[in-house]
Amino acid sequence: MEFRPCIDIHNGKVKQIVGSSLKDEGNQAQENFVSEKSSAYYADLYRKNGLKGGHIILLNKAGSEYYEATKQAAVDALQAFPSGMQVGGGIHNGNAKEYLDAGASHVIVTSYLFDGDILSREKMQALKDAVGREHVVFDLSCRKTAEGYQIMTNRWQTATSEYVTIELLKELEQYCDEFLIHAVDVEGKAEGIEKELVALLGTYEGNAVTYAGGIHAMEDLALLKELGNNRVHATIGSALDLFGGYLHFDEIVKFCNG
Repeated sequence: MEFRPCIDIHNGKVKQIVGSSLKDEGNQAQENFVSEKSSAYYADLYRKNGLKGGHIILLNKAGSEYYEATKQAAVDALQAFPSGMQVGGGIHNGNAKEYLDAGASHVIVTSYLFDGDILSREKMQALKDAVGREHVVFDLSCRKTAEGYQIMTNRWQTATSEYVTIELLKELEQYCDEFLIHAVDVEGKAEGIEKELVALLGTYEGNAVTYAGGIHAMEDLALLKELGNNRVHATIGSALDLFGGYLHFDEIVKFCNG
């Protein structure tokens, strides 16, 4: 298990939000933390600690009032840690190379992959052709329902008809290098991990998988390590002391990567 750090950017600032609260109208979100430090500051910190594979997420919709400021903050972070971080948010086959050229190791893609509420194999192939499978991460963030873990798109605002299963992950391996999976219901709430989802991911033996959502204590990390069979990587947002929480960054790095 590795620690994969994050930089979430909303309205041009590094923030931690309650994921399910994000709304395009008025660029609103319930904020847990708004940093006075720049995105580049965090990227440089991760670089100094050798923490590759973290993700930068643009939380504003393309064309919205704050999108350009958010995009610039993302580029600043990429340039502070060249080839060390992944970037996601509004990325498709037409603009993916731009972010790789700016310094991203991978692009993270969600909404573009869908035609309506169904995954499009044609779009996945187009993205693979544009930048190569080795530079692509699929974000399959999901919400627990009676039918299973339902994949959410459009910055977690839109439910699809697709569900996270081992069979789906195996099929998608041909198009991407890694998976990023937020447990949407617990993201940003620091109330514990989605145990059933982590256990499911722990049975998967393909691409690297990073889990996000609800980690708020060292016990959560230990449980993630156990249920994920030491294969599922961890990212922590609101509970981390870098973002106003009480889990110490140095302790997390030592536990996960030591």
